[in-house]
Amino acid sequence: MTALPDLPPVAQEDLDAVSRQLGREARGVAAVGHRCPCGEPDVVRTEPRLPDGTPFPTSFYATCPRLTGAISTLESQGVMREMTDRLGTDDALRAGYEAAHADYLARRAELGDVPEVAGISAGGMPTRVKCLHVLVAHSLAAGPGVNPLGDEALELLDPWWERGSCAADAAAAAPASGADAGSA
Repeated sequence: MTALPDLPPVAQEDLDAVSRQLGREARGVAAVGHRCPCGEPDVVRTEPRLPDGTPFPTSFYATCPRLTGAISTLESQGVMREMTDRLGTDDALRAGYEAAHADYLARRAELGDVPEVAGISAGGMPTRVKCLHVLVAHSLAAGPGVNPLGDEALELLDPWWERGSCAADAAAAAPASGADAGSA
Protein backbone atom coordinates (compact mmCIF):
# COMPACT_ATOMS: atom_id res chain seq x y z
CA MET A 1 0.00 0.00 0.00
CA THR A 2 1.35 3.43 -0.83
CA ALA A 3 0.99 6.61 1.15
CA LEU A 4 0.29 10.17 0.23
CA PRO A 5 3.44 12.19 -0.46
CA ASP A 6 5.09 13.30 2.78
CA LEU A 7 2.90 11.00 4.90
CA PRO A 8 3.97 7.78 6.55
CA PRO A 9 2.54 4.47 5.35
CA VAL A 10 -0.77 3.39 6.81
CA ALA A 11 -0.17 1.61 10.12
CA GLN A 12 -0.72 -2.14 10.04
CA GLU A 13 -3.07 -1.87 13.02
CA ASP A 14 -5.27 0.51 11.00
CA LEU A 15 -5.22 -1.83 7.99
CA ASP A 16 -6.14 -4.71 10.32
CA ALA A 17 -9.01 -2.69 11.82
CA VAL A 18 -10.34 -1.76 8.36
CA SER A 19 -10.07 -5.38 7.22
CA ARG A 20 -12.09 -6.49 10.26
CA GLN A 21 -14.65 -3.77 9.57
CA LEU A 22 -15.02 -4.81 5.93
CA GLY A 23 -14.84 -8.54 6.56
CA ARG A 24 -12.14 -8.83 3.88
CA GLU A 25 -8.61 -7.64 3.28
CA ALA A 26 -8.34 -3.87 2.89
CA ARG A 27 -7.15 -3.00 -0.63
CA GLY A 28 -5.54 0.12 -2.02
CA VAL A 29 -5.62 2.08 1.24
CA ALA A 30 -3.49 5.20 0.86
CA ALA A 31 -4.38 6.87 4.18
CA VAL A 32 -6.86 6.94 7.01
CA GLY A 33 -9.21 9.74 5.96
CA HIS A 34 -11.06 10.05 9.26
CA ARG A 35 -11.18 8.42 12.64
CA CYS A 36 -14.35 7.64 14.48
CA PRO A 37 -14.61 9.21 17.94
CA CYS A 38 -13.96 5.67 19.27
CA GLY A 39 -10.48 5.91 17.72
CA GLU A 40 -10.83 3.40 14.87
CA PRO A 41 -10.65 4.42 11.21
CA ASP A 42 -14.12 4.98 9.77
CA VAL A 43 -13.09 6.44 6.38
CA VAL A 44 -10.08 5.56 4.27
CA ARG A 45 -8.60 7.26 1.24
CA THR A 46 -8.29 4.69 -1.49
CA GLU A 47 -5.88 4.62 -4.40
CA PRO A 48 -7.58 5.46 -7.71
CA ARG A 49 -6.25 2.16 -9.07
CA LEU A 50 -6.47 -0.93 -6.88
CA PRO A 51 -3.46 -3.27 -6.60
CA ASP A 52 -5.03 -5.65 -9.16
CA GLY A 53 -5.18 -2.79 -11.70
CA THR A 54 -8.90 -2.06 -11.38
CA PRO A 55 -9.77 1.66 -11.64
CA PHE A 56 -11.46 2.75 -8.41
CA PRO A 57 -13.06 6.21 -8.44
CA THR A 58 -14.26 6.03 -4.81
CA SER A 59 -11.42 7.91 -3.18
CA PHE A 60 -13.15 8.28 0.19
CA TYR A 61 -14.53 4.96 1.42
CA ALA A 62 -16.59 4.54 4.59
CA THR A 63 -15.44 1.39 6.40
CA CYS A 64 -17.13 1.35 9.80
CA PRO A 65 -20.11 -1.02 9.67
CA ARG A 66 -22.07 1.09 12.15
CA LEU A 67 -21.48 4.21 10.06
CA THR A 68 -22.37 2.48 6.80
CA GLY A 69 -25.47 0.96 8.39
CA ALA A 70 -26.64 4.36 9.62
CA ILE A 71 -26.07 5.84 6.16
CA SER A 72 -27.98 2.96 4.52
CA THR A 73 -30.92 3.64 6.84
CA LEU A 74 -30.84 7.30 5.80
CA GLU A 75 -30.76 6.32 2.12
CA SER A 76 -33.82 4.10 2.61
CA GLN A 77 -35.76 7.13 3.86
CA GLY A 78 -35.71 8.88 0.47
CA VAL A 79 -33.14 11.53 1.40
CA MET A 80 -31.21 11.14 -1.86
CA ARG A 81 -34.25 11.90 -4.02
CA GLU A 82 -35.05 15.01 -1.99
CA MET A 83 -31.44 16.21 -2.21
CA THR A 84 -31.34 15.63 -5.97
CA ASP A 85 -34.59 17.57 -6.38
CA ARG A 86 -33.11 20.49 -4.45
CA LEU A 87 -30.08 20.55 -6.74
CA GLY A 88 -32.46 21.49 -9.55
CA THR A 89 -33.92 24.48 -7.71
CA ASP A 90 -31.24 25.78 -5.32
CA ASP A 91 -28.45 27.58 -7.19
CA ALA A 92 -26.25 27.97 -4.10
CA LEU A 93 -26.57 24.29 -3.22
CA ARG A 94 -25.80 23.28 -6.81
CA ALA A 95 -22.70 25.51 -6.86
CA GLY A 96 -21.51 24.06 -3.55
CA TYR A 97 -22.04 20.53 -4.80
CA GLU A 98 -20.16 21.29 -8.02
CA ALA A 99 -17.30 22.64 -5.89
CA ALA A 100 -17.41 19.42 -3.82
CA HIS A 101 -17.08 17.45 -7.07
CA ALA A 102 -14.01 19.51 -8.03
CA ASP A 103 -12.54 19.03 -4.55
CA TYR A 104 -13.09 15.27 -4.76
CA LEU A 105 -11.34 15.10 -8.12
CA ALA A 106 -8.41 17.21 -6.89
CA ARG A 107 -7.93 15.06 -3.79
CA ARG A 108 -8.05 11.87 -5.85
CA ALA A 109 -5.51 13.34 -8.28
CA GLU A 110 -3.12 13.67 -5.32
CA LEU A 111 -3.06 9.87 -5.26
CA GLY A 112 -2.50 9.31 -8.95
CA ASP A 113 -3.84 9.72 -12.45
CA VAL A 114 -6.19 7.06 -13.79
CA PRO A 115 -7.51 8.04 -17.24
CA GLU A 116 -10.44 5.60 -17.02
CA VAL A 117 -12.03 7.64 -14.21
CA ALA A 118 -10.90 11.13 -15.27
CA GLY A 119 -13.62 13.67 -14.52
CA ILE A 120 -15.74 11.12 -12.65
CA SER A 121 -15.99 11.69 -8.93
CA ALA A 122 -18.45 9.54 -6.96
CA GLY A 123 -21.80 9.57 -5.26
CA GLY A 124 -23.52 11.12 -8.28
CA MET A 125 -21.60 14.39 -8.10
CA PRO A 126 -22.00 16.94 -9.55
CA THR A 127 -25.56 16.56 -10.88
CA ARG A 128 -27.40 14.12 -8.62
CA VAL A 129 -27.18 12.24 -5.34
CA LYS A 130 -26.57 8.55 -5.95
CA CYS A 131 -24.69 7.40 -2.82
CA LEU A 132 -24.73 9.05 0.58
CA HIS A 133 -21.92 6.75 1.76
CA VAL A 134 -19.47 8.54 -0.54
CA LEU A 135 -20.76 12.00 0.33
CA VAL A 136 -20.55 11.38 4.09
CA ALA A 137 -17.08 9.83 3.74
CA HIS A 138 -15.95 12.89 1.74
CA SER A 139 -17.36 15.22 4.40
CA LEU A 140 -15.70 13.34 7.24
CA ALA A 141 -12.32 13.24 5.48
CA ALA A 142 -12.34 16.78 4.04
CA GLY A 143 -14.03 18.46 7.01
CA PRO A 144 -17.14 20.61 7.24
CA GLY A 145 -17.99 23.06 4.48
CA VAL A 146 -16.49 21.10 1.57
CA ASN A 147 -19.43 18.88 0.58
CA PRO A 148 -22.76 20.49 1.48
CA LEU A 149 -24.88 17.39 0.94
CA GLY A 150 -22.39 15.16 2.73
CA ASP A 151 -22.49 17.61 5.64
CA GLU A 152 -26.30 17.53 5.62
CA ALA A 153 -26.40 13.74 5.62
CA LEU A 154 -23.83 13.60 8.41
CA GLU A 155 -25.98 15.88 10.55
CA LEU A 156 -28.95 13.55 10.05
CA LEU A 157 -27.09 10.50 11.33
CA ASP A 158 -27.38 9.20 14.85
CA PRO A 159 -24.02 8.98 16.69
CA TRP A 160 -22.88 5.59 15.35
CA TRP A 161 -19.80 5.47 17.59
CA GLU A 162 -21.55 5.60 20.96
CA ARG A 163 -21.65 1.81 21.36
CA GLY A 164 -17.84 1.56 21.14
CA SER A 165 -15.40 0.29 18.55
CA CYS A 166 -16.90 -1.84 15.78
CA ALA A 167 -13.46 -3.23 14.92
CA ALA A 168 -12.90 -4.30 18.52
CA ASP A 169 -16.36 -5.91 18.56
CA ALA A 170 -15.52 -7.84 15.38
CA ALA A 171 -12.20 -9.00 16.81
CA ALA A 172 -13.87 -10.15 20.03
CA ALA A 173 -16.54 -12.03 18.07
CA ALA A 174 -14.02 -13.81 15.82
CA PRO A 175 -13.70 -17.52 16.55
CA ALA A 176 -10.56 -18.38 18.50
CA SER A 177 -8.06 -20.64 16.77
CA GLY A 178 -5.38 -22.34 18.80
CA ALA A 179 -4.20 -21.77 22.34
CA ASP A 180 -2.70 -18.35 21.65
CA ALA A 181 -5.68 -16.96 19.71
CA GLY A 182 -5.64 -13.72 21.69
CA SER A 183 -2.05 -12.78 20.90
CA ALA A 184 -0.84 -11.02 17.77
